[in-house]
Formats: sequence, C-alpha cells, structure tokens
Amino acid sequence: MNEAVFAHRIQFAFTVMFHYLFPILTMGLGFFIALFSTLSLITKNKRYAEAASFWARIFAVNFALGVVTGIPLEFEFGTNWSRFSSFGGGVFGQTLPLEGVYAFFLESGFLGMFLAGEKRVGRTLHWISGLGVAGGSLLSGYFIVATNAWMQHPVGYVMDPMGRVQLKSFWAVLLNPYAIWQYAHTINGALLTAAFVIGGIGAFYLLSDRHREFGMLSVKTAVVAGVILSITQLFPTGDLNGASVVRYQPTKLAAMEGLFDTVQGAPLAIIGMPDTQTGKLIDPIYVPQFLSFLAYGNFQATVDGLNSYARELWPPVELTYYCYHIMVGLGTIFIAQMLIGLFLLWRRKLYSSRWFLWMLMLTIPFPFIANEAGWTVAEVGRQPWLVYGLMKTAAGTSANVAAGETIFTTMGFAGIYATLSILFLFLVARIIHRGPQEGAPVHA
Repeated sequence: MNEAVFAHRIQFAFTVMFHYLFPILTMGLGFFIALFSTLSLITKNKRYAEAASFWARIFAVNFALGVVTGIPLEFEFGTNWSRFSSFGGGVFGQTLPLEGVYAFFLESGFLGMFLAGEKRVGRTLHWISGLGVAGGSLLSGYFIVATNAWMQHPVGYVMDPMGRVQLKSFWAVLLNPYAIWQYAHTINGALLTAAFVIGGIGAFYLLSDRHREFGMLSVKTAVVAGVILSITQLFPTGDLNGASVVRYQPTKLAAMEGLFDTVQGAPLAIIGMPDTQTGKLIDPIYVPQFLSFLAYGNFQATVDGLNSYARELWPPVELTYYCYHIMVGLGTIFIAQMLIGLFLLWRRKLYSSRWFLWMLMLTIPFPFIANEAGWTVAEVGRQPWLVYGLMKTAAGTSANVAAGETIFTTMGFAGIYATLSILFLFLVARIIHRGPQEGAPVHA
C-alpha cells in the first residue's frame, strides 16, 4: 500500500469513527424520546414528560455535533476518493442525498417542533413531533446502512461502457439482503447505547441524591430495555447479520475467527492471538465445532479458512479479529450486567445498590466502544475491497492528492474535533447539572 492510499484511509477512518459516536446515540435516544412522550400521553404522568424533555435537550446537542462532524465526510468523497465517487456515484448518489434531504429535514424539523414545547404547538402535534424525531433518526440510519450494505454486497446495478456502475433497481439497493440485518444489528446497538446513557445518568442522580424520581425512572427504563436489547443484539440481529458475512464475505468470517485452515467441524475461538506469519492462533481456547454450527447450523459443516484464498485477498487479520472479539466480549458483559440489574429490580434493591449504580454510570462508554469495534470489523474485514468484488480500495482514491496533504488536513481535523469534544462535554454536563425540567407540560 502506498503512502497516499494509507493516509487517505487513516483520515477517513478517523473522521468517520469520530462522527459515528454521535449518530449512535441520536438513533437510540430518538426512540426513547418517542417512548416517554407516548407514555406521557397515555398515563398523564408528568415524569414521562420531564424525561422526554430532558433527553430531547441531550439529543439536540448530540444531533448538532453529528451534523457538523458528518460534513467533512461528504467532502472527502470528492477530494480523497474521487475515483470511487466517479465509479459508484450512480448508486450511492441516490441513497446519500435521501439521507440528507428527507431524513435530515424530517429529524431536525420535528426536533425543533418538539423543543418548542407543548404549549406552543399543542399536545397532539407535540406528541407527533416526538414520533417524528424517532422516525427521522431511524430513517436516516437506514439510508446510510443501505449505502454501506451496497459496498458490502453490491446489488441492483449495471456497468456502463465507461466501467462505472449505474443504478438499475433502486428498490434492490434499499432491500439488499445484506442491509436488512446489518441495519437491525446497528439500530439495536444504538438503542442499547442510549439505554446505557439513560441508565448511567440516572445512576448519577441517584448516587448524588438529586432528582431521585427521574433517576429511578431512568435506571429502571435502562435495565428493562437493556436486558431485551443486549440479548437481541446477540440473537437474532447479531446471528443473522453474521449469516450475511458467512454467505457473502467468507474471508471476513475467517479473519474474525482467526481461522487459517479450512476445517470440517470448525471450532469457535474464544480467545487467542492470530499470527499471520505462521498461520496459527497462539494460545487459543476453543469451543469445539461451534463455529460450524453458528455459520451453517451444522456441527460437521466445513468452514473455509484464509489459506483457501489468495493472500492479497485477505483483510487485515489482526485488526479484524481483535475488534470482533472486543465487540463480542463487551456484548457478553452487557447481557450479564443488565440481568444483574433486572435481578436487583425484582428484589427491590436496584435503587439502593450503590455498587451497581456506580457500575452503570462507569460503563457508559463501553457500548460506544463496542459499536466502533463492530463498525471496524465491517469495514476493515471487507478489505481489500472498497466495493466488494468490484473495486479495490487502492483504486478508489484520488490520484493527485499527496500523502502529506492528507496528513496535514487530518491534523487540522484532530484539532477541530478536540475543540468540538470539549464543547460537547461542556454542553451536556450543563444539561445534566441543571437536571430535568420538573413540572414540564404533560399531555392531558
């Protein structure tokens, strides 16, 4: 890999991973805002209205940072990835604008209406705007995932005489079988992240003996939702998303599991260190035949190893393997943590178990790490392809942008993002310090 291609990849990875921190929370919080708003309408309980209002303010700050950090990505398509834009623009030029024109305006418009308050827009429109915030966030996420899924498993296109892809079926792209479970797994991860944030901040209020009723509602909501979401993150969404990898990207599967040799009755690696020089997994602990079962539903099925493919078609094995195991390991911890919380709720000790509240608060960053790790597996595991089977990554970069120029602008992005991070933390900390607006309007 030449220096310019490496610099372009590093810059895009850095900017997209920083940006991804914000949509993860926005997509998840939108659902909970709609949930609290609906419960307020049904029960007339002012606590739900306070919760919807509080999380909408967090959502607004997060949404603004997500928009700002997403803008450089659009420019990078033209500056650093111009050959990719020329090659695939006929397809993703249809889906990405939809994310911006429809989902973005739907999301931001309804958010403004929701923040304006029930007194100004009326209770019915206020409730509808809460649903619109959630719908816009989820729709926005789908267009992004569908675009990425096309790069993972290109469908619904034809090649023109110039060697560029042109859209043949818009619906084939939107209903790409790779997109369905990738989206479900991504959104489930976003909802789980929001549950941890809600629970962690609620735990903070209980530990500091402030806004106790709001804290109790937040922690209870997080635990109940967290149990469901952490389990469904594993099955069915994770399992069926993995089935797409098995079917369409066998080299990614082999890298995820550190499987070098083709094996009948392949074992599942719990831990171990992949060594690409020797083609072995160092100090592994295996579950015998379980990878074959997970991949094909048959303990005796044959799973292709990396050695079945040309070396130049291998993804970066170590990064894919470790990120996958970080994601799965954290996911397992999430299930255990939320089940403990549910047990404490059942024993009526959830709000007084300070050790659990501390754990809930301190684990807020972990779902973000798990989501970033999962996204890294999806993107790095697809290498060396930019569009799987059609265009390699090195062929998609701009030919006239030098490595030094990209490194320079990356340093600029790092400085700007550091400033934005401080601003974001300051604004969110101020909202948390002020707490919920007690006595917020209630749907009545």
